[in-house]
Amino acid sequence: MPAPGRALIVIDAQQEYFDGLLPIQHPSRDESVARIAEAMDTATRAGIPVIVVQHRLPAGAPVFAADSPTYALHPEIESRAESASLRLAKSFSSVFAGTGLEEWLREREVDTITLVGYMTNNCVLGSAAAAEPLGFAVEVLADATGAIDITNAAGSVSAKQVHETLMALLNSNWAAVAETGAWTEAVHTGAGLAADNLVESAARGRAAGA
Repeated sequence: MPAPGRALIVIDAQQEYFDGLLPIQHPSRDESVARIAEAMDTATRAGIPVIVVQHRLPAGAPVFAADSPTYALHPEIESRAESASLRLAKSFSSVFAGTGLEEWLREREVDTITLVGYMTNNCVLGSAAAAEPLGFAVEVLADATGAIDITNAAGSVSAKQVHETLMALLNSNWAAVAETGAWTEAVHTGAGLAADNLVESAARGRAAGA
């Protein structure tokens, strides 16, 4: 198998998820941002393009307002973003919607995107799903992403359950899910990450429930 043409996409590693209204709760935000920084360092050393994305809403919005302190990147990410291959802003969950990212990636013959950042339950999920019809292979680093507790009219779910459920869901169809250490090893060897598939995941699920 040829080595994947990777790009690392850092999604919304912004202060909103640390000091704002949407603090990441699982995995630990301090640990997950450290893994994001580690992935950025690995990509830079390997010559893999790094794309840094920020979610931006109009001034005065309750979250991600362009004129607010919480719009800023986390300091560990900002210090590395200066050498990023591309920086862009988005206003939808998907990193592809209205950003021109698809064209940028195709111009550089990228066929595999590695997603890190926030949140598992919104922009990571939305970006992975949006990549499918575009033909990009997707990798998601489980320890370099994070989720929040959710309660609404449909129910209540802990951040841990949200994150673990969505990692299993992504790995069953839309992405190869791995820890940052395993991804780093794959980068060094030029290998792709092994993804699962929906049919076999469903078969194992039936067997486990029997």
